[in-house]
Amino acid sequence: MDLKKTLLRYKPGASARTHLFLAALIWSVVGFFLLTNGFVLISLQDHSWLIVVGLILGTAKTFFILDRVARQNVKRIKEFKDKVCIGSVYSWKTWILVAGMIVLGRFLRTTVLPGEVIGLVYTAVGWALMLASRLLWLAWKRTP
Repeated sequence: MDLKKTLLRYKPGASARTHLFLAALIWSVVGFFLLTNGFVLISLQDHSWLIVVGLILGTAKTFFILDRVARQNVKRIKEFKDKVCIGSVYSWKTWILVAGMIVLGRFLRTTVLPGEVIGLVYTAVGWALMLASRLLWLAWKRTP
Protein backbone atom coordinates (compact mmCIF):
# COMPACT_ATOMS: atom_id res chain seq x y z
CA MET A 1 0.00 0.00 0.00
CA ASP A 2 1.22 3.50 -0.85
CA LEU A 3 1.81 5.56 2.30
CA LYS A 4 1.16 8.88 0.55
CA LYS A 5 -2.26 7.73 -0.70
CA THR A 6 -3.17 6.45 2.74
CA LEU A 7 -2.17 9.70 4.42
CA LEU A 8 -4.09 11.76 1.87
CA ARG A 9 -7.17 9.61 2.40
CA TYR A 10 -7.21 10.32 6.13
CA LYS A 11 -6.07 13.95 5.91
CA PRO A 12 -8.40 16.21 7.93
CA GLY A 13 -9.23 18.53 5.02
CA ALA A 14 -11.65 21.43 5.14
CA SER A 15 -12.98 24.27 3.02
CA ALA A 16 -11.62 27.81 3.09
CA ARG A 17 -14.78 28.88 4.93
CA THR A 18 -14.09 26.33 7.67
CA HIS A 19 -10.49 27.55 7.92
CA LEU A 20 -11.71 31.14 8.33
CA PHE A 21 -14.15 30.04 11.02
CA LEU A 22 -11.46 28.13 12.89
CA ALA A 23 -8.96 31.00 12.66
CA ALA A 24 -11.54 33.47 13.99
CA LEU A 25 -12.62 31.10 16.75
CA ILE A 26 -9.06 30.44 17.92
CA TRP A 27 -8.21 34.17 18.08
CA SER A 28 -11.46 34.92 19.90
CA VAL A 29 -11.21 32.09 22.45
CA VAL A 30 -7.51 32.63 23.22
CA GLY A 31 -8.13 36.38 23.42
CA PHE A 32 -11.08 35.89 25.77
CA PHE A 33 -9.11 33.69 28.16
CA LEU A 34 -6.08 36.00 28.18
CA LEU A 35 -8.33 39.02 28.73
CA THR A 36 -10.17 37.29 31.56
CA ASN A 37 -6.94 36.20 33.23
CA GLY A 38 -5.55 39.71 32.83
CA PHE A 39 -8.64 41.24 34.46
CA VAL A 40 -8.37 38.80 37.37
CA LEU A 41 -4.65 39.41 37.93
CA ILE A 42 -5.14 43.18 37.84
CA SER A 43 -8.23 43.08 40.07
CA LEU A 44 -6.45 40.97 42.68
CA GLN A 45 -3.87 43.73 43.03
CA ASP A 46 -6.60 46.40 43.25
CA HIS A 47 -5.20 48.35 40.29
CA SER A 48 -8.32 48.40 38.13
CA TRP A 49 -7.13 51.48 36.24
CA LEU A 50 -4.54 49.20 34.58
CA ILE A 51 -7.41 47.47 32.75
CA VAL A 52 -8.00 50.70 30.81
CA VAL A 53 -4.27 50.95 30.04
CA GLY A 54 -4.28 47.33 28.83
CA LEU A 55 -7.28 47.98 26.58
CA ILE A 56 -5.60 51.05 25.08
CA LEU A 57 -2.33 49.15 24.48
CA GLY A 58 -4.26 46.22 23.02
CA THR A 59 -6.16 48.51 20.66
CA ALA A 60 -2.87 50.01 19.46
CA LYS A 61 -1.39 46.53 18.97
CA THR A 62 -4.46 45.57 16.93
CA PHE A 63 -4.33 48.52 14.57
CA PHE A 64 -0.55 48.57 14.15
CA ILE A 65 0.21 44.83 14.06
CA LEU A 66 -2.57 42.26 14.30
CA ASP A 67 -4.94 43.71 11.71
CA ARG A 68 -2.18 43.31 9.11
CA VAL A 69 -1.55 39.72 10.23
CA ALA A 70 -5.28 38.93 10.14
CA ARG A 71 -5.64 40.37 6.62
CA GLN A 72 -2.67 38.32 5.42
CA ASN A 73 -4.17 35.21 6.96
CA VAL A 74 -7.55 35.86 5.32
CA LYS A 75 -5.87 36.39 1.94
CA ARG A 76 -3.84 33.18 2.31
CA ILE A 77 -6.87 31.12 3.35
CA LYS A 78 -9.07 32.48 0.56
CA GLU A 79 -6.51 31.16 -1.94
CA PHE A 80 -7.04 27.59 -0.65
CA LYS A 81 -8.69 24.96 -2.77
CA ASP A 82 -11.20 22.71 -1.02
CA LYS A 83 -10.01 20.00 1.32
CA VAL A 84 -6.80 21.69 2.47
CA CYS A 85 -5.48 20.22 5.74
CA ILE A 86 -7.14 21.83 8.76
CA GLY A 87 -3.69 22.46 10.27
CA SER A 88 -3.09 24.94 7.45
CA VAL A 89 -5.36 27.39 9.24
CA TYR A 90 -2.07 29.12 10.08
CA SER A 91 1.23 29.08 8.21
CA TRP A 92 4.27 27.27 9.65
CA LYS A 93 5.73 30.64 10.62
CA THR A 94 2.57 31.51 12.54
CA TRP A 95 2.44 28.12 14.29
CA ILE A 96 6.04 28.69 15.45
CA LEU A 97 5.05 32.15 16.68
CA VAL A 98 2.05 30.65 18.55
CA ALA A 99 4.34 28.11 20.23
CA GLY A 100 6.74 30.90 21.20
CA MET A 101 3.90 32.97 22.65
CA ILE A 102 2.70 30.00 24.71
CA VAL A 103 6.20 29.47 26.09
CA LEU A 104 6.55 33.20 26.81
CA GLY A 105 3.17 33.27 28.56
CA ARG A 106 4.12 30.32 30.76
CA PHE A 107 7.48 31.94 31.47
CA LEU A 108 5.79 35.19 32.53
CA ARG A 109 3.76 33.29 35.12
CA THR A 110 6.94 31.95 36.72
CA THR A 111 8.83 35.25 36.91
CA VAL A 112 8.99 37.59 39.86
CA LEU A 113 7.08 40.24 37.93
CA PRO A 114 4.16 41.66 39.90
CA GLY A 115 0.73 40.23 39.08
CA GLU A 116 -0.53 43.56 37.80
CA VAL A 117 2.27 43.71 35.19
CA ILE A 118 1.47 40.20 33.96
CA GLY A 119 -2.22 41.10 34.05
CA LEU A 120 -1.52 44.20 31.97
CA VAL A 121 0.29 42.12 29.31
CA TYR A 122 -2.48 39.49 29.29
CA THR A 123 -5.16 42.20 29.03
CA ALA A 124 -3.42 43.96 26.16
CA VAL A 125 -2.70 40.80 24.18
CA GLY A 126 -6.12 39.26 24.88
CA TRP A 127 -7.98 42.41 23.83
CA ALA A 128 -5.79 42.76 20.73
CA LEU A 129 -6.58 39.19 19.64
CA MET A 130 -10.31 39.62 20.26
CA LEU A 131 -10.46 42.95 18.44
CA ALA A 132 -8.43 41.74 15.45
CA SER A 133 -10.54 38.58 15.18
CA ARG A 134 -13.32 40.79 13.83
CA LEU A 135 -11.57 40.76 10.44
CA LEU A 136 -11.54 36.96 10.41
CA TRP A 137 -15.20 36.80 11.45
CA LEU A 138 -16.15 39.28 8.71
CA ALA A 139 -14.25 37.27 6.09
CA TRP A 140 -15.95 34.07 7.28
CA LYS A 141 -19.37 35.70 7.13
CA ARG A 142 -18.74 37.02 3.59
CA THR A 143 -17.34 33.74 2.22
CA PRO A 144 -19.93 31.48 0.58
